[in-house]
Amino acid sequence: MAGPLQDIRVLDLSRILAGPWAGQLFADLGAEVIKVERPGKGDDTRGWGPPWVKDRAGRDSGEAAYFLCANRGKKSITIDIARPQGQQLVRELAAASDVLLENYKVGDLARYRLGYDDLRALNPRIVYCSITGFGQTGPYRERAGYDFMIQGMGGLMSITGERDDAPGGGPQKAGVAIADLMTGMYATVAVLSALWERNSSGAGQHIDMALLDTQVGWLANQNLNFLVSGEPPRRMGNAHPNITPYQTFATADGYMILAVGNDAQFARFCEAAGIGATAADPRFKDNAARVANREALEQVIAPAVKQRTTAQWIATLEPLGVPCGPINRLDQVFDDPQVKHRGMRFDLPHPLAGSVPQVANPIRYSRTPLAYDRAPPLLGQHTDEVLRELLDKNESEIAALRAAGVI
Repeated sequence: MAGPLQDIRVLDLSRILAGPWAGQLFADLGAEVIKVERPGKGDDTRGWGPPWVKDRAGRDSGEAAYFLCANRGKKSITIDIARPQGQQLVRELAAASDVLLENYKVGDLARYRLGYDDLRALNPRIVYCSITGFGQTGPYRERAGYDFMIQGMGGLMSITGERDDAPGGGPQKAGVAIADLMTGMYATVAVLSALWERNSSGAGQHIDMALLDTQVGWLANQNLNFLVSGEPPRRMGNAHPNITPYQTFATADGYMILAVGNDAQFARFCEAAGIGATAADPRFKDNAARVANREALEQVIAPAVKQRTTAQWIATLEPLGVPCGPINRLDQVFDDPQVKHRGMRFDLPHPLAGSVPQVANPIRYSRTPLAYDRAPPLLGQHTDEVLRELLDKNESEIAALRAAGVI
């Protein structure tokens, strides 16, 4: 069965991660996604290796693993948009598309008459989504914005990492480009909502997505902790600002996450840990008291947790309904029986490697399941196909464009 977006065509002029992540989500949901890349080089992430995909002979293929993470399900077409003929091809593609994704610097595409106003004149129904570091307006609009610096500017690194006075203390970025990924997610929601609104209005619109806006926007409880109290949150390592015990503890053979969410869970944990009297201690009688006496509570819990292995704690606490878990490496993650059962890792046929691994989209529909039938494309793999089938270019026209370096 076709995916829920089977009738939607997305023209993806984006590169790196935020825009391509949104484009891959659309492809997973059944949309036709046409990725426009630079001839000869393509998306920057094609060169962001090692590691590289191995070809059938076991040699590096030149296809970076990074590129594979965000470009599944797309068709790749190479167009030099600096050339007038290339710009015209993009206009023709936009005229036949529902959505355009782009993450060029503010005003860059308008120089080529590929801005929103230009393309809206050709296709009033197009939903045009621009993704930049700081947005289309404001004093920083001209600045380049990259995930790492946005994590710093947007407050995330001020609350991520160990306390400054603790060993290894200081600001830390997240282990993945979370500002990019979240912007891609928000962009997808924005585009889908605009497509829904188009059903009644008949008109598309311009969506202005900024990494900084996104980073500020999703700090959730930390934002409101500050706005209500006036006190900027500090780095707390693995501890939670509003709940305790809700952090990592050293066990006899590693570490365990203990995530107590209410007083009843706390009492059950204390009993299981052999420190039952702790639950009745006035300093720890409810969550507010425990947060106020966080360090004293840690001094009681830490020695008790150290007495058993992580596996022993999980076996003890899970039947009691006390949330806990291990800290897995990725090899352990993909070997986990629940992850395996959910099919989070799968393979797709690939022209160079034979097959390449992929990570499934977490969306699960009851009636229109997602289908994965196209590996991340080789550079320009679908140029002739798209020009021929979508734009009705004949073989001689395609040959002439190629000879001129337009494609």
